[in-house]
Amino acid sequence: MTVDARAAARRPIHWAVGGALVVATALVPSAESAAAEQKSEVSLRYTCPFPSGPEEVDVVVSAVLPTSARTGEEIRPAEVAVEVTLPPTALARFAGLDAATLSAVARLTVRNTVGDTSADASWQDLTAPPADLPTPGEGDSQDPGGLTLTATGDVPTVAFGSPGRATLAPDALALALTSLTESGEPTTPPGLDVACTPAPGQEPELAAIAIRGDQDPTAPAPRPGESDPAPDPTPTRPAEGLPPTAREKIDALTEKRREALEDDPGSCPIEIPPEWVMTTAETYAAGYANAAKLDGAAALGPAFMKVVLNKRYINDSCASTVDVSSEVNFDYEGKRQLPPTKATFLSYGFMPTTATMTLEQVGPPAAIHTHTVTNTPTYPEETTVTAQLVMRLSDVEVNGVPLDVGPDCRTERPFEQVLKGYGQSYPPAGYLVAYGGTLTGYAHIPPFKGCGATEDLDPIFTSAISSPGKRADNYTKMTQAPLCVATNPEGPDCPPRVPDPER
Repeated sequence: MTVDARAAARRPIHWAVGGALVVATALVPSAESAAAEQKSEVSLRYTCPFPSGPEEVDVVVSAVLPTSARTGEEIRPAEVAVEVTLPPTALARFAGLDAATLSAVARLTVRNTVGDTSADASWQDLTAPPADLPTPGEGDSQDPGGLTLTATGDVPTVAFGSPGRATLAPDALALALTSLTESGEPTTPPGLDVACTPAPGQEPELAAIAIRGDQDPTAPAPRPGESDPAPDPTPTRPAEGLPPTAREKIDALTEKRREALEDDPGSCPIEIPPEWVMTTAETYAAGYANAAKLDGAAALGPAFMKVVLNKRYINDSCASTVDVSSEVNFDYEGKRQLPPTKATFLSYGFMPTTATMTLEQVGPPAAIHTHTVTNTPTYPEETTVTAQLVMRLSDVEVNGVPLDVGPDCRTERPFEQVLKGYGQSYPPAGYLVAYGGTLTGYAHIPPFKGCGATEDLDPIFTSAISSPGKRADNYTKMTQAPLCVATNPEGPDCPPRVPDPER
């Protein structure tokens, strides 16, 4: 999701990224509007590229919206539904997979316009429950075997920054179709992603809302075509605790970049100042770390994590990428470390050794970097978490006999633990910073020092645990829970919960 500096003023201004801007708009309550409501509906035809070829698909979009609102007032569309009717030819692929039911997750782009300015909102995660696929030859002349899926769900609020006649108009539609067999198992392949475009020559307006200026809330709304110059609205931004001027600053920066592109087409990256978008969050992570030489694994966590989101946010519209940098500190009883964990291994393959292992975080906060590709409908992303750690050993027993390793048995230098996660935003899948998931990686364990109260035990622990040379052969798998974001303390992921680690 991206702030597209290269686009004209009516192109999308998307937000989020890297799954990191987790103040999800669907989770932020909007202001109640006292205005009368209208049930709005528009029927459109889309062209969708199915394996059978381009197919004409009928779509009906409906929502309940107010008839009027004030400038800056948050408006939440209610009772949103996207009804998609798939023709029999589009369903032929699923018949060949022995599919019995078909479900969908829809993402609809809605263009919000007031006067000469517009911005696109993403109505995502609209879900259509499984529906029975028609059998071959089923149907009649009125309904020749097609299938209608109705996707519903919560969508982001919208706010318009200037008075006038505001409109909401559906645009691009993405469908993530999932097929199941009669026994409820996924087919092979399990689904199909389709990116649909509206057929030309249609009137796509879903609804019109009269936006009144703050100075005179009783004044009649301007007639169609009347408007005053105003900055672009930002309909996808919820009230999330950002500074009041953040939206205006971001709009101004985006417009400045657009102007610069006219003189220098290669000047695409936009960096959003962190004070405009930075926020804090908390979560837990738990998992396991293999000790390759000991042929065993030690449990890690649950580790409490304090996260600072969006310390750096760079959108490159030329490369169709967004890069977001965040950071995290572990916290255990006020210390930057993971909880101590006790593990038992067979040292050298035959000697049972039990020890308490503590991983301490050193140096700067752990870096979280998310790289998102924005020119595909799913927005795939890769997240890398890099932490500097020191391993300490204590309470060591060898074959049941205590071994005094002293108070300062540790790796001689910090080592770098790098974990990676992969996911996509539409529909959410895999690892996303906002929603959590599984991160995996390897680490090189340096030699030990300071081990032994009365004798030098460094060589023993180095031989038993440390990686030779620079080889990183100690596998780690961590599961992160969804973030509890400070700007949404009443959200469903607050207070943060402890995840179930995966082996």
